[in-house]
Amino acid sequence: MSALRVSGLTHAFSGHAVLRGVDFHVDAGTLVALLGPSGSGKTTLLRLLCGFERADAGTIEIGEKRVAGAGMHVAPEAREIGYVPQEGALFPHLSVAQNIVFGLPRAQRKTRHRVAELLELVGLPQQYAERAPQALSGGQQQRVALARALAPAPRLVLLDEPFSALDASARAETRNAVASALAAAGATALLVTHDQAEAFSLGKEVAVLLDGRIGQQAAPRTLYQQPATPELAAFVGEAVVVPGRVIAGVAHCVLGALPVEAGALPLEGDVDVVLRPEQIEVLPDTAPRSDAQRALVREVGFGGRDALVTLELLSTSARVRARVPGFRTPDAGTWIRFAVSGCANVFPRTAR
Repeated sequence: MSALRVSGLTHAFSGHAVLRGVDFHVDAGTLVALLGPSGSGKTTLLRLLCGFERADAGTIEIGEKRVAGAGMHVAPEAREIGYVPQEGALFPHLSVAQNIVFGLPRAQRKTRHRVAELLELVGLPQQYAERAPQALSGGQQQRVALARALAPAPRLVLLDEPFSALDASARAETRNAVASALAAAGATALLVTHDQAEAFSLGKEVAVLLDGRIGQQAAPRTLYQQPATPELAAFVGEAVVVPGRVIAGVAHCVLGALPVEAGALPLEGDVDVVLRPEQIEVLPDTAPRSDAQRALVREVGFGGRDALVTLELLSTSARVRARVPGFRTPDAGTWIRFAVSGCANVFPRTAR
C-alpha cells in the first residue's frame, strides 16, 4: 500500500516548467530516496508535498487522503508531515526536549516519557534533554531534528538533504542512526538528495528526477545495473558508452562480444552499448587470457580506494575508462590487457 502517491504533478514559475508530470510512490513503512542534480526540481517538488506551493496540475495523496489536485489544496499544517531540513533548524532558545515536543499539542508538551522515548529512538543519551542545541555536534542536532519530526507520529517524514552539512565521518554515523530510527518507528519517509551513495545506501527504492520528470524508480541495484536510458546510466554512476550492434542477443563492439543484460529489450541492429567502468577488468600485460585485449594507459585518476584509468585500445585507438582497486592502479604510459565482466545494457541508437 502506498503511503504517498504523486501522479502527473506539474508546476511552472513565470512560464518556465519546473515539474513536467511527475509520477512516483512511497510504500507504507519504507524510505524512498529522491535523487536528482541541482536544478532538477527537487526543491519545488518538496514544497508542493509540504503544501507551501500549489500544483498547476496533478494530484498528491498521503495515506488515503488527497491533499492536492483538481482545485484542492490542503494547508501544510493539516497534511500530517514531519520535516527534517538541511541543517536541523533547531530553536536555539529552547532545550533539546523543548525542541522535540514543539510540534505536539500544547497539552502534551510536558510529557517527559515521549522525549525519553524519542531520544532513545535516535540514539542520544537521556541527559541531552536539557542541553541547548548549540552544545551538540552537527550530527547530534540532526538526530534531534528527526526526533522532533517523529514526535507527532506523522503519516510521512520528508528529509531535505539532511546530511549535506556534515563532514564525512559524522555523515556516515548520522546516516546510520537516522535509518535505524526511521525503521524502528515504522515511518514512511522520502529522502531528497543529490548524493548517489546516500540514496543507494538508504533507499529501499530510488526515484531519479531529471529535467522535471521521474526517469526511473527502482531498487538501487536494479537502477544501477539496468538503467532505463543512457542518460540515466550516465547520471547514476560512471558509464562507458560505445556504439555496437546486436546480433542474436550478443552485443558486438570495440570491447568484444558481450552478453546482453537480462530484461533488456529484444533489440537487433545498431545500438549504444552501456557498461560500468568496474566491469572493465585491468590485467597485467603478460596475463594469459585469450579473451583479453591490449591497451595503453593514457591517464590515471587516483582516488585512494580506487582509481579511474583511461585506456586507449590497441585495436581501434578508441578510449574508455576503467575503475580499478587503488592498490592495483597501473601507471600512465604502461601497457595492460583488459577483459569485460558481466553483461551489457543496450539501447537503440535513436534514443541518444
